[in-house]
Amino acid sequence: MISVATLPRLVREALPTLQSHLLSPHWQEPRIGIVHLGIGNFHRAHQALYTEEAMLASGGDWGICGVTLQGDVGKRDALMAQQGLYSVVERGPHGAKVTVVRALREVLAMPHDRAALFARLADPLVQIVSLTVTEKGYCRDAKTGEVALDDPAIAHDLANPLEPRTVPGILVAALRERRDGAHGKPFTVLSCDNLSHNGAALRQVVCSFARQRDPALADWIATHVAFPSTMVDRIVPATTDAERVTVAHAIVYEDTVPVPCEPFRQWVIEDRFAGGRPAWEAVGAQLVEDVTPFELAKLRMLNGTHSTLAYLSMLGGFETIDAAIFHPPMRHLIRTMMTEEIAPTLTMPASFDLAAYRDALLERYANPALKHRCAQIAMDGSQKIPPRLIATIAARIGAGEPFTRLALAIAAWMMFLRGHADDGTRYEISDPLASRLKTLATFAQGEPQALMDALLTVREVFPEDLAALPEFRKALRHALQLLHEHGARGAIAALQ
Repeated sequence: MISVATLPRLVREALPTLQSHLLSPHWQEPRIGIVHLGIGNFHRAHQALYTEEAMLASGGDWGICGVTLQGDVGKRDALMAQQGLYSVVERGPHGAKVTVVRALREVLAMPHDRAALFARLADPLVQIVSLTVTEKGYCRDAKTGEVALDDPAIAHDLANPLEPRTVPGILVAALRERRDGAHGKPFTVLSCDNLSHNGAALRQVVCSFARQRDPALADWIATHVAFPSTMVDRIVPATTDAERVTVAHAIVYEDTVPVPCEPFRQWVIEDRFAGGRPAWEAVGAQLVEDVTPFELAKLRMLNGTHSTLAYLSMLGGFETIDAAIFHPPMRHLIRTMMTEEIAPTLTMPASFDLAAYRDALLERYANPALKHRCAQIAMDGSQKIPPRLIATIAARIGAGEPFTRLALAIAAWMMFLRGHADDGTRYEISDPLASRLKTLATFAQGEPQALMDALLTVREVFPEDLAALPEFRKALRHALQLLHEHGARGAIAALQ
């Protein structure tokens, strides 16, 4: 039994002693060509790993400078104590695969390392600034898509342009310096956040921020800076001691910052760059003209069925996604929902196999190593339901086609708002509209018609025209009645 605490720390001097299956020996230390804002687990298990493999395949100076934006010196110090090295632990049904990643060369923490960050951003060797900062980090007005001028942090950055705190402020300050510098070359801004049309959304925010202080700079950014949209996919849970032990046994070094993930990964990128880029397509990324079809496929096929699984599972007593999909009637429901109700709403390039994508999703859901909790996926339903399910239902209605299983998903969310499972087990409702939704559900006392009538008035979720459609109300009422009379498991069985 290995004691992790007694092992030497993973550092670059240790690399020659590692076994060949842990990393490729054909490696030349790259100079830094990418700055990444938001150096969390997802980036380290996704884009950084793709970048490492691209350099192994085709070379290039694409070392990464990672930046924490919340003053997290602990993460910076832990990664730099290992000289940027860390392990990725892919957990699948057949065990764990450990890979040591070397692409991360530097980690900075804002605001402590502001001068170092802006020196790096001004370096003409840096050709890409990528981001995983979540939608909140964009400081975006949800109604207009412009920068949120009522955000106190944005107000600070507009008043103090040389000491920015926000993503728009940092990017605009760095791009001003690039425009005015000796080389005058922009960098590409590459959003990797789960936000529809993320590149276009970030471009609008950045340009609107710049326009507040310097309209000429805003025009230069709009003309010269590329903001490709991307679609990313990989399940990356939080790190636990289990990963540290797994890595210790694999490499016989201590890694305090390993990253767990599933074997599956996907990265679709619009091929629009202001300068160079790694050969990501050589290692499985898809470089495309338009990312929109891929975004929609993920949103409806993956996210839509994930939410369906979550709400039916919360009612039916399944704690994790793998436990739910192991239940044969549930698996049949989800597979049929994807095949007959969701896939027909999608128009994909000829090279994209929707049936294979469906089967890959079912395999991912069944991965027993991840233990993806249904309660976590069930959070924030009022924000998730419209793009994941309502839009698909609207497309089915527009095509004059049935949507029985999609209606069951909406009905399950409505019943979920009662706050208890079919067996009476209680749980918390975590949602921005939680208080209002719980009040409406409680007032209806679980009666299907009353519950439907009450919740269809929530305009943040249900557009007025959809809520009034007789065919939508009829399908939803039928699904609610099934859940009311037979419970989630019985309703699922009734739709076989």
